[in-house]
Amino acid sequence: MFILESYSLAVLFCIITMLCWGSWANTQKLAEKSWRFELFYWDYVIGILILSLVFAFSLGSLGEQGRGFLADLQQADNNNIQSALIGGIIFNLANILLIAAISIAGMSVAFPVGIGIALIWGVIDNYLKVPSGNPTLIFSGVILIAIGIVVNALAYKKLTSSAQKVSSKGLIISIIAGVLMAQFYGFVVDGMVKNFSVPEDGKLTPYSAIVIFSIGILISNFLFNTILMRKPVQGAPVSYVDYFNGNFKSHLTGILGGIIWCMGMSFSIIASDKAGPAISYGLGQGAVLVAAIWGVFIWKEFKAAPKGTSTLLYIMFICFFVGLSLLVYSKIP
Repeated sequence: MFILESYSLAVLFCIITMLCWGSWANTQKLAEKSWRFELFYWDYVIGILILSLVFAFSLGSLGEQGRGFLADLQQADNNNIQSALIGGIIFNLANILLIAAISIAGMSVAFPVGIGIALIWGVIDNYLKVPSGNPTLIFSGVILIAIGIVVNALAYKKLTSSAQKVSSKGLIISIIAGVLMAQFYGFVVDGMVKNFSVPEDGKLTPYSAIVIFSIGILISNFLFNTILMRKPVQGAPVSYVDYFNGNFKSHLTGILGGIIWCMGMSFSIIASDKAGPAISYGLGQGAVLVAAIWGVFIWKEFKAAPKGTSTLLYIMFICFFVGLSLLVYSKIP
């Protein structure tokens, strides 16, 4: 299977993860005018599963290093399979809530708050499990990111108090999504081998873990998304009939969103061997910076905000950028 050989290449993979995780929500923004996010999400989940299988039968099955995808599945211990499945279930609940928050409050709010919380919690949790990198630099970066989240919340408060009223529901849902999102990565890592080149018996290689994780997302979606379709956070209920009445473009947009996200997840897991789970996860969740840039400068989500808001947003960008830079530097010798 394909394995990274250097830390610098692992950082590059983490940056690609950051771009993917921070950009996939644009597909939802493109579809939301004519396609409810609950319906979009079914195609998004299908896209995740498709790319996980493509990677498993290509990158995960070629070469002499590690263990091939099918052979890996056959020898995997049930507890490790269960751990990756649970990771998928937790992620799915968190991500559905995040998408709901995006539909209410926009990318420039839902991502910095929700994913920012997930980044802080996830980095600390993964570092405690697998210490890797300079802890002073790692936690200094986390503190700066936390400041960025607070500043973003203040900017959002200015927006909600302006002429353009926005429900605080979006902020609350973002916080809940972030707390849940912080948990999933650890479950996936717990079920995985520690040495990709010489995988331990019973554990999952990264490619197998991502497939099992994706199956967990799909299975749980029949519960979580069905409930959300019937009891939406905003708007009227939708049905499976509405989904099957969707046009090809709408379905393709959702699948593309899932493929983009899964590419980020796959690259993050592959990079965790050389970068360490804390740094790999933390840099990937730098998606908050990418998503905020999309939301502020492309989608103009703060266009109607009062004076002083732009200053807060620039402070947020600086905090996120410096914080993420410290995470990168924390493992450079």
